[in-house]
Amino acid sequence: MTVLRDEGLTTEELTVWRMLQRAQVRITRHLEAELLLAHDLPLASYDVLTQLADAPGRRLRMNDLADRVLLSRSGLTRLIDRLQRDGLVSREACESDARGLFAVLTDTGTVRLAEATPTYLRGIRSQFLDLLGPQGIRQVHDLAVRLDLP
Repeated sequence: MTVLRDEGLTTEELTVWRMLQRAQVRITRHLEAELLLAHDLPLASYDVLTQLADAPGRRLRMNDLADRVLLSRSGLTRLIDRLQRDGLVSREACESDARGLFAVLTDTGTVRLAEATPTYLRGIRSQFLDLLGPQGIRQVHDLAVRLDLP
């Protein structure tokens, strides 16, 4: 603990940081479990499908997709391989860059995402939003803006 104080962190500051980490892990684990149970869809897969659904033409270059999700490039490649095997995503060559690839959300992927989204949103509501209430949501929003979170 002395080392932490030497770095200028108080016990309270470190406690708040650890509480935020635990909250994120708890909520993520709940969402993962619910998506797997109801839809056999891991949270990382749901995130990729959502990013593609929100993109113009339901497609993103693999590099751009990697920047938007919390996976390494190699981890994303393996995940796209699985999603492609399941028919949820396809890969298309980039016409302007022979080395570039697009990940493209398929119609099957769109349906699977639509089926899983109510489960995901219910989890966010029950595990996060309902616990905060309107004032807490505003406070978290203001905090996220101060932290420059997108």
